[in-house]
Amino acid sequence: MKSFRGIALLLVSNLLIFLTLSISFSLLINLILPAFGIDLRGSVDARILLWALVIGFGGAFLSLAMSKFMARQTFPMRRIERPQNSGEQLLFQTVEQLAARLGIAMPELWIYENPEPNAFATGPSRNNSMIAVSTGLLQVLRPEEWRAVLAHEMGHVYNGDMVSTTLLQGLMNTFVFWLAGMARSLLDDRPMVAFAVSLGLQIFLSILALLPITWFSRRREFAADRFAAEQVGAAAMISALQRLEDYSARMQLEHDALHDSMATSYIFGNWHGWFATHPSTADRIAALRALGATPQGLAV
Repeated sequence: MKSFRGIALLLVSNLLIFLTLSISFSLLINLILPAFGIDLRGSVDARILLWALVIGFGGAFLSLAMSKFMARQTFPMRRIERPQNSGEQLLFQTVEQLAARLGIAMPELWIYENPEPNAFATGPSRNNSMIAVSTGLLQVLRPEEWRAVLAHEMGHVYNGDMVSTTLLQGLMNTFVFWLAGMARSLLDDRPMVAFAVSLGLQIFLSILALLPITWFSRRREFAADRFAAEQVGAAAMISALQRLEDYSARMQLEHDALHDSMATSYIFGNWHGWFATHPSTADRIAALRALGATPQGLAV
């Protein structure tokens, strides 16, 4: 029921975002820019580019601004503010200590109900973020591996991966909308053909746009792994990755990361190849082992 509500809210929020941006674009073109002596109402090419920028970047950043709220609607969640047992105490203490060491606000810490072992970080900035771990992860991993996973997610927060990914997403969105809009304008005398070509281009280019996004995501996963190794030691991070890989193989998980709106934020992904949001576990472990000796990390 909670997941259905999350899907419904996602659809409604996307519709509201589109309407908000459409109204903003209309105000910008018809009122704001003319007030400053800039009139683009007669320039089709300029209007298409401006529309692509507003929808592309505006949509991406509004989604980022709403990311914490939407994450809480996707799964049944409870926030850990006052730990109630030793496990919660370890989770809370790890995030608290890392935040203090890094000089950032402590992210909100949540546990969500999901049998799949995973974790993610989201939020509009390093000082306004949340980290969530699944009940499945707490069941599959050992406490020392929990800490490595939390350090990995803190790496995403500290490195500003949510914002940098949003910038790239906005750029790709703009590229898609601009090319589709230009194609539609060239076929303006044949509305049905223009609509079909524009829609087809949007679908095709959106798939192509995933390539740089997923490539960038894989690079950020390596960086977050390295961050975790620096903070708590490479051994725990390697152990966590191996255990997650073993679990995935055992359960033969079938989870389409391309259709998961938070796939680039999870610690563990299931797709491989060009569209993979995460590097292969073997590559991640090899990169960690190549780091050599790592600091002792946080005290337990």
